[in-house]
Amino acid sequence: MGHIKGLKCRECGREYAVEPIYVCEFCFGPLEVSYDYASIAKALSRKTIESREKSLWRYRELLPVDGEPQVGLTSGYTPLMKADNLARELGVAELYLKDDTVVHPTLSFKDRVVSVALTKAKEFGFDTVACASTGNLAHSVSAHGARAGLRRFIFIPASLEASKIIASLVYEPNLVAVDGNYDEVNRLCSEIASRYRWAFVNINIRPFYAEGSKTLGFEIVEQLGWKAPDNVVVPCASGSLLTKVWKSFKEFKEIGILGELGTKVFAAQATGCSPIVTAIKQGTDVIRPVKPDTIAKSLAIGNPADGFYASQVIKETGGAGEDVSDREIIDAIGLLARTEGIFAETAGGVTLAAAKKLIEAGKIGRDEVTVICLTGNGLKTQEALQGHTISPHYIKPNINSFEEVLKKIG
Repeated sequence: MGHIKGLKCRECGREYAVEPIYVCEFCFGPLEVSYDYASIAKALSRKTIESREKSLWRYRELLPVDGEPQVGLTSGYTPLMKADNLARELGVAELYLKDDTVVHPTLSFKDRVVSVALTKAKEFGFDTVACASTGNLAHSVSAHGARAGLRRFIFIPASLEASKIIASLVYEPNLVAVDGNYDEVNRLCSEIASRYRWAFVNINIRPFYAEGSKTLGFEIVEQLGWKAPDNVVVPCASGSLLTKVWKSFKEFKEIGILGELGTKVFAAQATGCSPIVTAIKQGTDVIRPVKPDTIAKSLAIGNPADGFYASQVIKETGGAGEDVSDREIIDAIGLLARTEGIFAETAGGVTLAAAKKLIEAGKIGRDEVTVICLTGNGLKTQEALQGHTISPHYIKPNINSFEEVLKKIG
């Protein structure tokens, strides 16, 4: 059995039973899973974790499921790479990349949240799953839902990159392309969720779904030798990933797996959609919605559901927020590929470019241990780099033609 106590409103603290609900009926605040940490501390240790399979389910006591994992058995435990080449470029001593561009079945961190959400959906007895998505979540729900034998409805903005649409269609879900941005898609899905008994992973299953993001933080601590980093830089769309990474660190400390915790958390967004970072920079708790205008479409949520809570984590940890232009995003993708051989999607470019600016501004110490989170593979957003890469060398099919080019290369 699991260790869930129930659901609790983040605002007024009212408690609820474990059900597919996500909003407090009294104050309309968001609901979050609460756990029995005393019982978890007795059941989970470093030794127990290390003895288990290398997947996100090695931390199952801290995830909101009652039975055995049913979905995503190969998701998680992605590499934490020591990025010495990139560290030299940025002028820092110790830099790590949490690389969620690989290992996951659909090559993004969304496989973490979907694995938990669909396992919970099956526990609740749903036969249909759905989501509103800017791409990566669509792929993950389509793929994991197919393997789990679930009916799937995927709602996306019609303007999404063609490669991301194809990467969902290959799993043959019911894909619905909506003439609107993500926030409009999400509003429509909220209406649909109230009418049909479907498990919308990021609506009525959201409290459980969001908990899957904690596994990224758990892995960082374990892979650093059971230590928390001095700094962690996290890309923000809804803001949920950032809040859950911080929650994972605090939970490990709560149950005694982690000793000291002095991590600063930093938020990264594209300038064309930066409501969370804007609020952080202005020192306000008010997250003002914006209309997205950026190549980083996976982060293009103009009205972030967890924006306020993400900004509070920044305050709590003494971190900061930074936004970057589309040009800076493209340059950072190239820098990452050139130095460390990792091709990240535009969200990865956002995170690295923001980290670079934070280092240059002195907000991230050059002698500290810093982790940069890369959340998706660059093969998903190739269109963003069209016209921004170097050109190939064209030659005739003979040695003389090749050697002429070789002389130019030097």
